[in-house]
Amino acid sequence: MPWEHKTTHLCVLMVYITSMVLGVDERHRDDECADLNNTTWLEYRQLRVKLQVQYLLLTRRNMDCAQMFSQESLTEQPSYFNTSRPTKVIIHGYRALGSKPSWVKELARALLRAQDANVLVVDWVYGASFAYNLVVENYKEVAVQISVLINQLQEHGCKLESFHFIGISLGAHVAGFVGTLFEGKIGRITGLDPAGPMFKGADTFDRLDPSDAQFVDAIHTDSDYFGISIPVGHVDFFLNGGKDQTGCARSRFASILIYFPVYGYVICDHMRALHVYMSALNGSCPLKGIPCFSYEDFLRGDCVDCDVFKGTCPTIGLSENSGIATSTVPQEQKLFLLTTSSPPFCTHHILLELNVSPLDKSAEVEVTLRTENRGTEQRLRLQTSTTVYRTVLGHPAALCKINSIELKNTGTRFYRQGDIHFKSVCVSEFLSLRREEPLCVNNVSVRRGAPWAHDFVQVCGTF
Repeated sequence: MPWEHKTTHLCVLMVYITSMVLGVDERHRDDECADLNNTTWLEYRQLRVKLQVQYLLLTRRNMDCAQMFSQESLTEQPSYFNTSRPTKVIIHGYRALGSKPSWVKELARALLRAQDANVLVVDWVYGASFAYNLVVENYKEVAVQISVLINQLQEHGCKLESFHFIGISLGAHVAGFVGTLFEGKIGRITGLDPAGPMFKGADTFDRLDPSDAQFVDAIHTDSDYFGISIPVGHVDFFLNGGKDQTGCARSRFASILIYFPVYGYVICDHMRALHVYMSALNGSCPLKGIPCFSYEDFLRGDCVDCDVFKGTCPTIGLSENSGIATSTVPQEQKLFLLTTSSPPFCTHHILLELNVSPLDKSAEVEVTLRTENRGTEQRLRLQTSTTVYRTVLGHPAALCKINSIELKNTGTRFYRQGDIHFKSVCVSEFLSLRREEPLCVNNVSVRRGAPWAHDFVQVCGTF
């Protein structure tokens, strides 16, 4: 369709712009340490390079100095690869200008801090650069080359179930095709905002899907532009609905024309999946998802439990107690959660419930939850046909730390709004281990221009 072609071309342009910003952030390294490749358009044309896949190995024994890896590396001394440990395989995505991804080693270190494993980085920069449509045509060849290495590792004692692929953007679909070649026997595939352009309407054979591994999970953060909008795993985490991330600018297309080029406007949403995943590996706070049919249903408070997962909400990361790798999981289960704009990205999910006396005409109210000097605001449009309103907020502190609830009768500029009477205003926290009673205030009337507030004196208990 014309729109799909326009979207693909625009995506190529935008990622090309971004590469000029992202491709230079590499620190000095020792010459003996292996590193990912760079390439240029001139070099690409002269050598007619397409693939040239290579592998880098990092373990806890060489976290700061990657080792070039091949089958022969297993017999060399010293060999850092340990066939008795699990193996993480990182696959980067499209590289518009041929620059090496600067985040790869940071992700590898985060994985190694979380688990004692072999981390293999797939370097296919030569085949992933410049023309996006040609890269998509060749990505399966990369998967075939990776599968050859996996077969060789099996001959040395590695088990397919011990492999965990982490694919970023287009790399997620590379990982998916590796899984297809091994008939879904690979242990796990994690897709970090799997690429959308040229994949949204693709057959499951050509993109990441639940049949590619024993367990497939994905994080979606830019499903309306660079990422894919459909579920592709057993569980799919849609952060803030999977489209617009907090702290990322909204008017990306307009900004490109005015402030060309600007990193934040181009792939901030797309790269958020990677940054959230790395933060989750650090384990500073749990990033749990709630199963729900849609983001709109989630925000309305229609989904507040994880009964489909036997009460254990799935968590982003590697935790063995995440509730997703051992229980029976329905395929393509959508999970929603709210996040903040910076690490560790966790927020407390607060359900706000308003019970309003019948109104003569529509009205507008602003509710603010305060914890010391931090506040969360929510503006609601009240209708004459509805008396009960529910909405989910992301608040920086737990329910037991909320100091006050403020109500403001905002009215409209077109007519004078009368008093609003609330039979009850309640807030409760879900996805919490505390299981505290809701905080409620009853029988409140709020006049326009006269904000109302109720203070709470609370002390958080222990778990």
